Amino acid sequence: KNPGKRPLTYNAILRGRDADDFSLPKGNTVTIAPKKQASMNVEFTIRFLRPAEALLLLTSHGIDAATLTFCLKSEVKHIEPAGVIKCKSPCYEL
Repeated sequence: KNPGKRPLTYNAILRGRDADDFSLPKGNTVTIAPKKQASMNVEFTIRFLRPAEALLLLTSHGIDAATLTFCLKSEVKHIEPAGVIKCKSPCYEL
């Protein structure tokens, strides 16, 4: 939310161990109009079954606004196979 009388512009930065697994599909800049609120979508691409973690930092441009920090954590609840392949192969050959 922007309670002020001037627009706020934030630059988003993803940092941390799994930051490469998170992305910002609409770019890394968000502008919040005066007396309005804005949302920012964060996408996650799963590569491992373990939970992924990263930080989303929002730093202001020009106007002295607070830096915002969000902890991003993934949680895998359901997995479906992308496909099934049947093959035959000997288990052991001399």
